[in-house]
Amino acid sequence: MLVYFVTDEPTKLPAIRAMLEPQHAVVPWLLGGDGTGIRSHGVLMVDIDLRQMSRVDKLKFVLHELAGIPEKLFVIHNLSRSMVAQAHALGATAVISRPKEAILKVAQIEAAEAAAEDNAADPAPVMDEGVAAFASMFSNVRHGRPLKLVDAKRATSKIITRVGQDGLSSWLDEVRRYHEGTFQHCLLVTGVAVAFGLDVGFSDADVSRLGMAATLHDIGKARIPLSILDKPGRLDPEEEEIIRRHPVIGYDLLKGVSGISPEILDGVKHHHEYLDGSGYPDGLKASQISDLVRLLTISDIFAALVESRPYRPPMPRQDAYQILCGMEGKLEGALVRAFRKVALAA
Repeated sequence: MLVYFVTDEPTKLPAIRAMLEPQHAVVPWLLGGDGTGIRSHGVLMVDIDLRQMSRVDKLKFVLHELAGIPEKLFVIHNLSRSMVAQAHALGATAVISRPKEAILKVAQIEAAEAAAEDNAADPAPVMDEGVAAFASMFSNVRHGRPLKLVDAKRATSKIITRVGQDGLSSWLDEVRRYHEGTFQHCLLVTGVAVAFGLDVGFSDADVSRLGMAATLHDIGKARIPLSILDKPGRLDPEEEEIIRRHPVIGYDLLKGVSGISPEILDGVKHHHEYLDGSGYPDGLKASQISDLVRLLTISDIFAALVESRPYRPPMPRQDAYQILCGMEGKLEGALVRAFRKVALAA
């Protein structure tokens, strides 16, 4: 279950995470701060001081952004009658007196949604469980908190399951429908890489390893200024130089995380390297570039071409594949040919 936790005090977040994770995916939203790319599923949990109208006004903005979420759980300490009334006026569907009560309430909501899903084939809630993990990862890194490997594993597992069951085309359509920007790119790359690994007959362990590398490949972008990351037009040379730092930033963020394999670190740092040595950050050539990185680079380029951008529509998959074919010398030709079925599958 995806739980958006809206609060006016970041010190409240660790306790909520400890109570709800890993059974549920907590996506923090600090009042007045950055939001998230998810908009339509899960539970909204609000714990702010409703006595301060300036905070209520900021909360109204969040509620507008997350208007598609039907369940809105408000924490009202001591259940003050006036504050309970305020919560219901703001759209609360349930009120609790302590954050700890959220454990039972979220479980009840999840059970009700699971029963409803048995009667409706809506894939979006399932997809957003994986997306929630991306939101949690990027939020932690952007705000200087440690990255939690469980988030990456959750995201990868969800995507492997969905792509394995429904195919890449269904995944691409869903991602474009629900998400934009950096999240969209990360979701697309992971889906493409997983489909590639499944198609060439990788073992479950190797698909998981490739998927994890794809999930984490752009985590360094969480430290890139949003003014550059979300710029609607093309980047100027100085901005391009800043964005090119993200592989090293990501590598530095992950190298001390317990459980990260050398292969995944290699993928994060070197997914922009080319066989002819023209890539970055290390200008690696041919035999210096691992098989995992070669597959990840193809997946990354293809996903970048077929995703929606503010300044252009998504490129048709046939055209994107032809661009890959034209990169002979930079990408491994045999792998590009093996990728054809994945790229063009209906």
